[in-house]
Amino acid sequence: MDTALKITALLAGAYALIIAVMALSQTALLFPRWAVGQMSSLPDGAVSVQLHRPDGVVLHGHLLPGGQGGAPILGFGGNAWNAADMALFLHRVFPDHSVGAFHYRGYAPSTGRPAARALAEDALAIHDHLLEQVGWQEPPVVVGFSIGAGPAAHLAANRAVGGVILVTPFDSLTNLARAHYPWTPVRLLLRHQMEPAADLSGTAVPVALIAAAQDNIVPASRTDALRSALADNAPGVVFDRTIPAGHNDLYGHPDFADALRDAMRRIVLSEDPGARNPGRPE
Repeated sequence: MDTALKITALLAGAYALIIAVMALSQTALLFPRWAVGQMSSLPDGAVSVQLHRPDGVVLHGHLLPGGQGGAPILGFGGNAWNAADMALFLHRVFPDHSVGAFHYRGYAPSTGRPAARALAEDALAIHDHLLEQVGWQEPPVVVGFSIGAGPAAHLAANRAVGGVILVTPFDSLTNLARAHYPWTPVRLLLRHQMEPAADLSGTAVPVALIAAAQDNIVPASRTDALRSALADNAPGVVFDRTIPAGHNDLYGHPDFADALRDAMRRIVLSEDPGARNPGRPE
C-alpha cells in the first residue's frame, strides 16, 4: 500500500472513530446532567410535587405561589439548568404569577434517563397533572429556555395553553446539530428529535421569541427559520426581541427580565389565546 492510500485509510479510520464516539455519547452531550449545580433554597410557600410516570420514572417539581395577577407559568429549562433555580428565576421576574417547573427525567432528584421524546411526553403529563390534580385554574403560559423550547413547543401544540415564550429557540434539533457538525451524517446518527417549528406551525397559540445577538450555541439562522415557519400562523409571533448578549450571559443582561415581562404583556393582550388554541390531538 502506497503512502497516499495509507494516509487515506488512517483518516477514514479516524473519522469513523470520531463519528462512533459522537453517536454513542450524544445523550451525555445533549443532556449534560453533570453540569447542573446544587439547588437554591426556595422561598416560604414553595411546594415540592412528584409525578409518577407509567414507565416507573418519578419526576420531581417545584411550585411557587404568586399573587392574583396572572396566569400560571410552566417553565422548561436549558439542558444544564436546575429546575428549582429556574422556578425561582421566573418567580422573581413574575411575582404575581404562580410558577411550576420540574426536573427533567434523569436530572436529580427526578429518576430515569433523559431523551427528547420522553421529555416531550413528560411535558404533556406535567401540564395535565397541574391542571387536574394540583388545581391550577387556567391554562398556563409556557416558557422554554434553549433546549426547553422543544418540550415547551410540543406542549403548546398539544394542549390549550395561554401562550408560549421561547428564549434562544431553534427550529429543529436536527438542523441545529447540522449547523454545528456539518461534516457528520446528523440525520442518520441523531436519536433525539425536537421540532419546535413543525410543532407550532398551524397552531393558533401566541408565540413570543427572545434571542441573543451573539449566540454561538443557537445560530441566528435557526431562530430565523423558526420565525419563517410561524409567519403564516395567526396570531403567530406576537413579540420578537433580540438582546445584545451571548447564549449563556443573556440571563444576566439588564434587558432580559424586561423582555420577558414585555413578552408576557403581549401574550396577555392577545384576545383569549387559550380559547383559540385547543391544541392538536396526540
